[in-house]
Amino acid sequence: MEQTIKTSPLSNFFNQYLIVLIALGIVLGAIVGSVAPSVGVALGLFGELFVGALRAVAPILVFTLLLTAIATRSQNSTLSFGPIISLYAIGTFSAAFIAVVLSMAFPSELILNNSAGDINPPNDVKEVLRNLLFRIVDNPNNALVTGNYIALVAWAIALGFALRGAAESTKTLLSDCAQAISTLTRWVIRLAPIGVFGLVCKTVAQTGLGAMTNFVHLLAVLLTSMLLVALVVNPLIAFVKLRRNPYPLIFTCLKESGITAFFTRSSAANIPVNLELCRRLKLNEELYSVSIPLGANVNMAGAAITITVMTLAAVNTLGIEVSFVSALLLSIIAAVSACGASGVAGGSLLLIPLACNLFGISGDVASQVIAIGFVISVVQDSAETALNSSTDVVFTASCSDTLELNSSDKS
Repeated sequence: MEQTIKTSPLSNFFNQYLIVLIALGIVLGAIVGSVAPSVGVALGLFGELFVGALRAVAPILVFTLLLTAIATRSQNSTLSFGPIISLYAIGTFSAAFIAVVLSMAFPSELILNNSAGDINPPNDVKEVLRNLLFRIVDNPNNALVTGNYIALVAWAIALGFALRGAAESTKTLLSDCAQAISTLTRWVIRLAPIGVFGLVCKTVAQTGLGAMTNFVHLLAVLLTSMLLVALVVNPLIAFVKLRRNPYPLIFTCLKESGITAFFTRSSAANIPVNLELCRRLKLNEELYSVSIPLGANVNMAGAAITITVMTLAAVNTLGIEVSFVSALLLSIIAAVSACGASGVAGGSLLLIPLACNLFGISGDVASQVIAIGFVISVVQDSAETALNSSTDVVFTASCSDTLELNSSDKS
């Protein structure tokens, strides 16, 4: 689907300096939140509005782009989505395995009590799969309103194939609508510096810069696992596919997708950001219009790490021995469970009991582990989302034959 996109001087300015403006917003937000907490909380309104705008535009953007990409796809196209799905599966499993290794090398302990809170996680894998199936057949209107991306992807794919035989005028209309929604999305993204400023103001004002000192070890294992995946595993996978230095791509994705995802804490809300980055990297639109929404739902390396590390922390606290076979099974369960995590803040934590079941840990204890997860989620969930979202673009670019890193995209 070829489209000519005209850019104005203002658009070029935002494309070139958006990350600099976001970085400035981070610094100013941290200062304001630390010096004047009450003001920081009030200014958090800008962040909430920004995230709200992203979440509002993302469902219709995903539905429109995916529907248009399939409906207007050339009948002679040889594009296959098998490679990107394979990378998502390999990346998520590798992340879980890295988390197992680090957790066993540097075991963490938790302080468990009876204050688990009112939490209702899924009971087993069957329940996760059942919920997934019912999400797929959700009413499309309800899916748009609630942000049910699994259903939106399913309906867009079905309608896209149904419209493959439509008149060219219909396909042109679909393309025009997709372009209009994409333009609207870019307008929202340009508000990112103000939105991130508000998010940082509120976060620092409410938690403080040193609020996580009591959970340093647990967070260190979580964050180190995520860094290893982002800076070692992902580059290795990208290198195997691209046969070139992957780090310019890695750093570009972390800088332009990861930073925004860190503060929005929502893979779903970051879909428009990733689609815009893919466009600027000149990736194959037929590929990224499908792979990015799909990745926001199933490419969950960060979630797999969280599930694994938190589960093994509980296992270590209870003195349960972990065999190699159990560790391997945990990696598989964590990877599969992570794919069922929602693309919103804290989605991975509710899947911890599934992994805990492997070691016979009761639901009450698992719920306490979830509660601890929510305590550290201000850092954990942000880093997890940054890894998940940036990896979507890394793997999409790795499977695209049109990747173009120009001087403004290199680090």
